[in-house]
Amino acid sequence: MAVRIQRQDFDLAAEVRALSQGRHDIGAVVTFSGLCRDEAGTLSALELEHYPGMAEAQITRICEEAVGRFGLQAVSAIHRYGEILPGENIVLVVTASPHRQAAFDGASFIMDFLKTSAPFWKKEHGADGSAGGWVSAKDEDDSARDRWSKD
Repeated sequence: MAVRIQRQDFDLAAEVRALSQGRHDIGAVVTFSGLCRDEAGTLSALELEHYPGMAEAQITRICEEAVGRFGLQAVSAIHRYGEILPGENIVLVVTASPHRQAAFDGASFIMDFLKTSAPFWKKEHGADGSAGGWVSAKDEDDSARDRWSKD
């Protein structure tokens, strides 16, 4: 399992290759990559801050739970911080398992909990030069996370 919080961008193909190369026990690899949107042209950048050490520990716990719950063979999670421009990568989750459904479920589980439980803060910067506010948590993110407790 690999968990990284980093300022620099990542290469999705290289990360998938690193996770799966030489592995013959993997039958499915699922990736989720989250990108910065421009919010219909109103956003020039998204600024992400995190609580160092705590963010890595929380994402590691989430990934460990996904491994146990879904029988994943491998997981990689990368989250960026700093100023991110529209179109740039923010987050990557890669899950691998013998079968596709476990890999899909594992990736979805990790993202639902990462979105609500990892200590990150987002601030919007407007295309008009204005300093936007900090982005509030969304109820739909909590609902997505809560669906896993029904299983």
